[in-house]
Amino acid sequence: MTTETQATAAASGAGATARFRENKHVGGGTSQARVSALAGRLIKAVNDIVTDELVSYDEYNALKAWLISVGETGEWPLFLDVWVEHSVEEVANANRHGSKGTIEGPYYLPGAPVQHSPATLPMRDEEPGTPLLFQGHVKSVAGEPLAGAQIELWHADDLGFYSQFAPGLPEWNLRGTVIADDQGNFQINTIQPAPYQIPTDGACGALIAAAGWHAWRPAHIHLKVSAAGHRLITTQLYFEGDEHVADDIASAVKPDLVLAPTGRADGQGREVTYDFILDRTTEALDRIGRSR
Repeated sequence: MTTETQATAAASGAGATARFRENKHVGGGTSQARVSALAGRLIKAVNDIVTDELVSYDEYNALKAWLISVGETGEWPLFLDVWVEHSVEEVANANRHGSKGTIEGPYYLPGAPVQHSPATLPMRDEEPGTPLLFQGHVKSVAGEPLAGAQIELWHADDLGFYSQFAPGLPEWNLRGTVIADDQGNFQINTIQPAPYQIPTDGACGALIAAAGWHAWRPAHIHLKVSAAGHRLITTQLYFEGDEHVADDIASAVKPDLVLAPTGRADGQGREVTYDFILDRTTEALDRIGRSR
């Protein structure tokens, strides 16, 4: 039987590529002028590096071989989400007044099983790891509780693997969608995830080795939090004391997103409280403006 520890970069990359094609809308709304401007700047930046750094043909051919390898292993979602997405996220959320967002990463899956709070994420019998009670409150920027807010939560297991991207794990292991109560409160029982290295046996790993970088991400919980009339927030929450909070390979950690769990009074693991504050959508703000 194949187990999660036998996961490969190629299999994970192929899965991430397939999920991206299934779940992401790639529209054609960008104008020709905008494409020309962005592609032109990208090509110019590459050529500037070549001339500034006096890139040799050996280095150029190594780059070509590496780009081919990234495509062959399906690792473009991993590469882009690790090294580029954090900048896209900052641009996308520059005008947000509520909770801080950060990258989605390549391992999100829509359609996780729905439960009402209090909830327990799907997990194996005797799931390895420290039990964690994650709780909090969802409210608007104005301080109003958001009844029935939706909290999508997913994270790696105690060995650093994600369900549906590593063999041997149950389909929805440590993935769930939780509906908050009529006061916007939620309680979710799970386990505290572990830090992990991004896959290193493929093209991204070859780049990391060649550059002498590390491949570690700090332990984190992924979340998408939404409520009617409010902007969805995509974020990750990290854990105080993790050695890679300060040097996350994905550059996704923000001080506001670092948790400090404490031991539970009953001795059954740890607990932490974190509240989410959601901005109104533009449409909701327009309706409020028209009603005044």
